[in-house]
Formats: sequence, structure tokens, C-alpha cells
Amino acid sequence: MNNTVKRPLNGGVEDDDEDEADGADLEAWERTYAEDRSWESLQEDESGLLRPIDTTAIHHAQYRRRLRALASTAATARIQKGLIRYLYIVVDLSKAASETDLKPSRMAVIGRQVEAFIREFFDQNPLSHIGLVTIKDGIAHCLTELGGSPESHIKALMGKLECSGDASLQNALELVLGYLNQIPSYGHREVLILYSALSTCDPGDLMETIQKCKKSKIRCSVIGLAAEMFICKHLSQETGGTYSVALDESHLKELVLEHAPPPPAIAEYATANLIKMGFPQRAAESAVAICTCHEEARTGGGYTCPRCKVRVCELPTECRICGLTLISSPHLARSYHHLFPIVPFDEVSQTSQNGSSHNFSSDCFGCQCLLR
Repeated sequence: MNNTVKRPLNGGVEDDDEDEADGADLEAWERTYAEDRSWESLQEDESGLLRPIDTTAIHHAQYRRRLRALASTAATARIQKGLIRYLYIVVDLSKAASETDLKPSRMAVIGRQVEAFIREFFDQNPLSHIGLVTIKDGIAHCLTELGGSPESHIKALMGKLECSGDASLQNALELVLGYLNQIPSYGHREVLILYSALSTCDPGDLMETIQKCKKSKIRCSVIGLAAEMFICKHLSQETGGTYSVALDESHLKELVLEHAPPPPAIAEYATANLIKMGFPQRAAESAVAICTCHEEARTGGGYTCPRCKVRVCELPTECRICGLTLISSPHLARSYHHLFPIVPFDEVSQTSQNGSSHNFSSDCFGCQCLLR
């Protein structure tokens, strides 16, 4: 028996095949470092900082944001925004979240992006509330109730980052539906789903649950980490949300942060409502009182409810005794800046600047850096 293997005369062909095979075995983030050699695409600027030589992707992202801003300003010049939002973030922690196509895993990337989103959300929506829900083993778990403390949400999420079992989209929607149906009429109900799996294991009719969400005026948006799914796209279209699939980690970050600004209000919720709010005074540093947040005696700081005179630790919050919404004047002012956005700037190209009779400044008005 002849066990010899015939080798090609041109050894380079076999080497190319081996390289392609090695590249196919690499993950997406490994191919980025193996092929692109990103450390060679950096250069030092005048101030000594490193910046990429090829900034095409950055310019394209900025250009897309300007186009979206122009389109939204032109089409929705007088659209009302939801200032008080009640948002549930549904995180898929099924076994699909343990895939390593994102470095080091989808679960770790999702954790980082959700943490950044929570901080950005409360920075832009100080009067709104967030709740966290995870899905794994075919069951939906409520990690945190609706609240306005970013640190408590982040701490609860980071302590539960474990993947197992299958994902159930219907169980997550049913759980969120039960909580959001109790929201007052002036609140804007939203759900943001970060979905890693390519299937859903449901105990009943998912289409019926989607219609319940639509009837309850809950806007559901989905960000996929694997591939496009019909049921996720159908859910977003029926409830007025958005559906996107992330290409890489930077794209995922951009997609997630797009949900931080308040979306246009649903027509049924766009009517004027009067909401009772209290502006508590800060207590003296030496005063000792029982805090209703932690149910224990504390000294220093805190705020006193103007209606029932109980102590709370932080603002904004809802008084646990009388139910009054407690805020400060800066929170109210920061919530209104979405109603009066800055007028988009007109882009001036280098050719028009050289050919125009107007004298343009060569320095930026804000940071005083040289314009190129």
C-alpha cells in the first residue's frame, strides 16, 4: 500500500491554504489584531497624544450622527419627547452569551455596555427609572425593581453575570408587562432587549404576548448580538421600537447609547399632564434621622420630604411614605434640554471655505484648537 502524500510543486499554494485555515479558526477579535496590526496605525499628534492614522471610520460615524440629527430635526420639529421614562433592560444570559466572538465573551461585553448605558441614561434622564431583567434557563428573573439609583443597578448586574440554559423571549415580555402595566399614565413605558441567542424557548403563543405589549403602549427595542431574527424584528415593528444587530463591540456601544436620549412620545401619551413633585431641602450634617431608603438611623446629609417630613438619602426618588416624587431643580432643568436641542451646524468643506468671500476663523470657538 502506498501511503505517500503527493505534495504540490508550488509550495506557496499550500502555505496560503494553511494561512486561510488558521485565519478561519481565529475569533473575530483575534483576526482584528492578527490581520490589521492596529498598533501600526497610530501616530503622535502635536500634543503628544496617540491618534489613529486612518480616521475614516470615525468620520463616517460622525457623519451618520449628523444625518440622523438633521432628519429628526426636519421631520419632528414639534414632536413631544418623553421626559419621565420607565425602562426595563432585558439581558440575555443564556448559553449563547458565553460565545467568544466578542472579547473576552458576549456576556462581559454586554456587562460593560449596560453599565455605561445606565450612567448615560440617568445623566440625560434624571427623572426616569430603570429596572433590570435577565433571561436564562428558560426563565426570566427580575434583578432590580424600577428605581433611580445607577449604582444599585450596576452592582446587582455585575453580581449575576452567569450564563446557562436557553433564552425565553415570551417569559421576559410577560414579566416586564406585569410591572409596566402599573406605571402611571404620564410615564413612558419602554423595554430594551440585548439578545444573544438565535432562538427562543417559549411556553405559549409569543405573538399574543407581542399584541399585549402593543395594546399596553410598551415600546420594545431589540439589539441582537448574533444574527437577525424575524421574531425580534416583528416585535420591534409592532410596538414602535427599533431593531439592530451589532457588528462588533464599538458598533454595539453606539447602538446601545442611541437609546439614552428620550424617543418621541406615543400619541396617546402626548397629552398634557400635571404631576405633583416635591423639592426637598437638604438636612443638616449633624442631624440624626431614620432613613426610609435603608430603614436605619443615619447622620449627615440626606433630604427631608416637604409633605411627610421623612428622610431620604438621594435624589431623585419617590417617597416611600406619601408617594411624592422628590427631585431637585437641576434635575428638572436637565430633563428639559431635550425639548430645546441645539440647531445643527452646517458643514463647511475646505473647497467652499477657500472659494467663499467670508472669512472663517482658523481656530475652534470651543476648544481653541486649529481647524484643518
